[in-house]
Amino acid sequence: MKMSIRTPPRLLELVGRSLLRYQALAISTLEKLPTELFPPLFMEAFNRRHYEALKLMVQAWPFRRLPLGSLMKRPCPETFQAVLDGLDTLLTQGVRLRRWKLQVLDLQDVSENFWMVWSEAMARACLPNAMMNRKPVQDCPRMRGQQPLTVFIDLCLKNRTLDEYLTCLLLWVKQREGLVHLCCKKLKMLGMPLHNIRSILKTVNLDCIQEAEVNCNWTLPVLAEFTPYLGQMKNLQKLVLSDIDVSLYISPEKKKEFVTQFTSQFLKLHYLQKLSMNSVSFLKGHLDQLLSCLKTPLKILAITNCVLLEADLKHLSKCPSISQLKTLDLSGTRLVNFSLVPLQVLLERVAATLEDLDLEDCGIADSQVDTILPALSRCFELTTFGFRGNPISMATLENLLCHTIRLNNLCLELYPAPRESYDAGGIVCRSRFAQLGAELMKRVRALRKPERILFCTTDCPQCGNRSFYGLEVDQCCC
Repeated sequence: MKMSIRTPPRLLELVGRSLLRYQALAISTLEKLPTELFPPLFMEAFNRRHYEALKLMVQAWPFRRLPLGSLMKRPCPETFQAVLDGLDTLLTQGVRLRRWKLQVLDLQDVSENFWMVWSEAMARACLPNAMMNRKPVQDCPRMRGQQPLTVFIDLCLKNRTLDEYLTCLLLWVKQREGLVHLCCKKLKMLGMPLHNIRSILKTVNLDCIQEAEVNCNWTLPVLAEFTPYLGQMKNLQKLVLSDIDVSLYISPEKKKEFVTQFTSQFLKLHYLQKLSMNSVSFLKGHLDQLLSCLKTPLKILAITNCVLLEADLKHLSKCPSISQLKTLDLSGTRLVNFSLVPLQVLLERVAATLEDLDLEDCGIADSQVDTILPALSRCFELTTFGFRGNPISMATLENLLCHTIRLNNLCLELYPAPRESYDAGGIVCRSRFAQLGAELMKRVRALRKPERILFCTTDCPQCGNRSFYGLEVDQCCC
């Protein structure tokens, strides 16, 4: 049957599905199919596990990219293996297939309706008018034996061992060295032992990684073993590091050596824009080592739930790479009894760009707040400001609110309940909190029109939740 791009779409799908049931389906048959029929036909073969049809469709795939990720939510090993078998034929016999265009197997996770949307877009692109305006497709260099197949995947290594799907993929890639490049843009390491991670990283092109997260409860010596791989991630844009502890059994000299091994890798990260460190104990007294190795201006900096020295805060305020910050998050990092002059200097330097500022649970007291108010009042780009969890009085809170009058871009503000909301034992008095919340809200509305503002208590000792006062009181449930 001769089919054209004018054949009604529903008829095309019916013809395609009948082909799937035809056991003698061949490449020559697929090469005659309209291009727009391939996505819905591939979905049908994948979901119904027509393994032989899948192998042939991969070989005759008429697009540069095969976005398989959204179909792999609950991967069937046999179905995935059928795709790999089809790719094997391409890699070994591709020069014989006149229609071969596939260059990228995309296993990245996208929304489940991606294929439906993409299929419709492909169908529109194949309409007569679109076909008239389309530029001719150039031969792929790999069709002349010059370019390997690229496989994109996001890796989340959260178990001690790999699942069957990833094990199959990594073994397949390893056995086809030189023919397949495994590229990972997002890498999460959330609990897998380092020796297992190391074997996986040897298979991945590390310079493809753009975002990396390490949250494995490592000690500093283990982190030092990982650092050579970090230095090879030359296109890294975002690094998240959590729960790194300094072993009690290492000497100060060894600690300095390990810290130097880690921080020196940042000299190679010329595209880093987002740096987040949570519960990283070795930063105390060593933050300057890390900051001095940053090569590019950061957009996001988070140092949360860490222990710092006042000297560390001074080094941070002078760092050349923080002058263009859009987000600064110091939540949970205790600044008790610190001079906040360095924080004032820091806010002055980033006032023109800062959009998100989080100083929650820093232990900032009344005597410290006045220092940062003039600089804070000039952060005109600020959209979110978190200050809850700091033990300040009603008078200090009112003064703080007065200094936000000209911050017209604020969309979300989180402030602590004033100290007067609690009894002598530190338990919130709900009626008193409601009264003071109402007074504060009245004061704010007299100054400006807040978009969303909340006053929050500390955690309830009975249920662990916080009470909020915004447009109305939201009490904890105990």
